[in-house]
Amino acid sequence: MTIYLETRDDARQVQALVATAIEREIAYLELAYALVLQRLRPFEQRYAVTSAEFAATMDAEDLVGGDDEYVQWAGEYALAQQLVVHLRQLRGISYRDQDLH
Repeated sequence: MTIYLETRDDARQVQALVATAIEREIAYLELAYALVLQRLRPFEQRYAVTSAEFAATMDAEDLVGGDDEYVQWAGEYALAQQLVVHLRQLRGISYRDQDLH
């Protein structure tokens, strides 16, 4: 997909501003992802499975903490997956000055 940005200001300055905003969002998402991984690690260590294995094979009855622990682990794992998608999308953005081509 291509998105065009029109501005009445200096296009290069606006492009730099947009790029900086996206880079800041990437940094924020990377931090959030690292924190989610920290919260997933105790579950994975306790049950000796990855979060992906947990999501594919385990039920609340398999966990000592039951429903509460299942919901917490599943929620953190879902958040991690969303963050990965958003990071991939933002990292895939490229910039091109239409006037140069």
